[in-house]
Amino acid sequence: MSGLLTQILDEVRLEYLELMRESGFEKPYATAERLCHEKLFLDVDLLARIVEEDPTLLAARAGDHIMNRQERENPAVGVIICANILAAALEGLMSIAVENNWLEEDEDGTILVSSEELEQEAEYPITADYSHSETARNNLARPGPSHLSQLFASAEESFVDSLQQDARDAYQSALEVSSEFSIFAPDDIAPLVAENPLLLGLRPDGMIDEELFEGDPPAGIIISAHLTRMLLNQLLELGMEHGALAMDSDGNIILPEDPEQKPTLH
Repeated sequence: MSGLLTQILDEVRLEYLELMRESGFEKPYATAERLCHEKLFLDVDLLARIVEEDPTLLAARAGDHIMNRQERENPAVGVIICANILAAALEGLMSIAVENNWLEEDEDGTILVSSEELEQEAEYPITADYSHSETARNNLARPGPSHLSQLFASAEESFVDSLQQDARDAYQSALEVSSEFSIFAPDDIAPLVAENPLLLGLRPDGMIDEELFEGDPPAGIIISAHLTRMLLNQLLELGMEHGALAMDSDGNIILPEDPEQKPTLH
């Protein structure tokens, strides 16, 4: 686990104990739930650093972890990751509540929470802002190409080489190259997130085949899908510049008869 995340979770546990003492040990579940929602939807730059330390967080899926109605249908990558962190933290706080006899377990090990606490379902706002990142701003201002621009440059070089060999099927070539240069492994995505935390604001947006991940794609795959689509669009524009793809009267690229072809997510 990320050292930064371990520190944050330790602070949440200490604050939970303090809040329970102050309340006379009332409402252990509601207190834990509120505290986790207040503390664990993390600042975008902080979350990016945590992901860099622990890329496995990019395997997180939304599941049933997101309580906020606004984010539930089309959640941002950062929300998916934080919701999973929150769920794990809440489970840890419930264990503390059981250890201190604030809550009990039944014979199956299920933690028993009063109906009064469960009925007080709250709508917790998510205030994390994924539209602004000091880290991204500072990194983009630095001289030299970014990791992502280097990757795209390599893909463009490969695409141009393929056009020089055979320009007759530029669209299919763009599909193949964009798929070939797609990044799927969490260890490969994490450095891109660290360099540009704004990637944590990306959403599924219906881009990923529902059957591939049962309608619940991992956070990292959402980023991959967007980057793959960006690369494909860039290659198509490059193909147009080289005269290998035609434009219609509106200036749009004329695609082949099967426009449903997309870069392969595997």
